[in-house]
Amino acid sequence: MRTLVATELKPIEMAATETWEDHASCRAVPGAADLFFSEDIGEIANAKRVCAECPVLAPCLEAAIERGEPCGVWGGQLFMNGKMLAIKRRRGRPPKNPRPEDQMPLIPIPAHLTSAAERLTA
Repeated sequence: MRTLVATELKPIEMAATETWEDHASCRAVPGAADLFFSEDIGEIANAKRVCAECPVLAPCLEAAIERGEPCGVWGGQLFMNGKMLAIKRRRGRPPKNPRPEDQMPLIPIPAHLTSAAERLTA
């Protein structure tokens, strides 16, 4: 069972010298690079949960698509080998009882990025 995370675009106020990166929730996460570029399912789920609460989710995802990000969690979506993955599971046979830490939050893609995201979906 996946959790659907409601994301609504909330305007953020930025000074002229600020960028969207200055408001990213991941900046406050210790060891963010290890978390957002992990191969571990539980850590990927935790990274996506950070994104779900981020006020700059849409510009982050948009920038990742424009840059052609090869991997990592960007704007609540998982990129691997330059493609966006809808799901990722552990190696081997799926467990009979899903692990709670492996439950990926389902973060909707902002409407203005849907067509670009569809081209990248694996």
